[in-house]
Order: sequence, then structure tokens, then C-alpha cells
Amino acid sequence: MVKPFDTQPGIIKVTSGYTGGTIENPTYQQVCSGTTGHYEAVEITYDPAIFPFEKLLSLFWQQIDPTDPGGQFYDRGKSYQTAIFYQNEEQKKLAEESKQRLAESGRFSKPIMTPILPAMKFYPAEEYHQDYYKKNPTHYESYHVGSGRAGFIKTNWGDLLGK
Repeated sequence: MVKPFDTQPGIIKVTSGYTGGTIENPTYQQVCSGTTGHYEAVEITYDPAIFPFEKLLSLFWQQIDPTDPGGQFYDRGKSYQTAIFYQNEEQKKLAEESKQRLAESGRFSKPIMTPILPAMKFYPAEEYHQDYYKKNPTHYESYHVGSGRAGFIKTNWGDLLGK
């Protein structure tokens, strides 16, 4: 989820990490074990005057399969489930409205399963996870295509990508 946001005007920083679980400072191995309750997540620092929260939501929806409650593409389990984490009541309202619009749009035949949850403590991931798409571009692109994510995005969002 870093790459789609990272190069947008108004995005200051995108940090890979973990949130929502039961232990402090989890490692990738602990999160992947499925025993910590954490989600793999990104924390986005942005300038709302340039890149408003509504645009964050729109770009987020365009990167996921919001109908899959079991994870994303090849990645299965709780840590790979999608979620929107809000910091305040205004963000919650906007996220719920965007989810409702998506559900009513007819873009997907199945229900939208992505929950909207209060933000919890965020733990940055290990350094080797930060900017992974830049550090490992061949592997990143191979996985993006091979997992089905690239095709899914093009099929379901090709008409709106980047809008």
C-alpha cells in the first residue's frame, strides 16, 4: 500500500507497520503468526490542503478487494485483512460515507467487507519493510502482477485510477 500513495502530491510520508493487536512492538514474524491480532498497515502523513482525506479514501479503495474478508489476493489471514483506521469522528464519518457510496455504486456484486475502526497504536515495521517497492522493485512488481492484484485493480478500477 505504500507505492500508490508515496508519490502523490501532498503525501509527506508513508510508513509500513502494524496496528490493532495485543502486544507492543510486534515483529513481522509475530504478526504473520496470526497470534497478535495486528493488521499490517500503513501510516500516512499528509497535507490535507493538498491531498484531502476523501482522496486518501478514494485511492485506498482502488488498491484493494473490499469484498474479501479473508485477506488480500495471495495474502490470507487477519494480518492481511483490509481496514480503514480513523483518527477522529470526521474521518469516521467520511470513511463510512465513502464505504456506503462504494456499496451503492454497483462496482462490486458482493458486499463491501472492509471495516472502519478507531485507530490504535501504530508500530513501524522493520526497516527492510520500509519502501519495499523501491528496495526490491523486481520482486514487488512480480508479486503485484502474479498475485492478481494488478489485474484486479485494472479490471475494477481502470476507469477511475488516480481520480
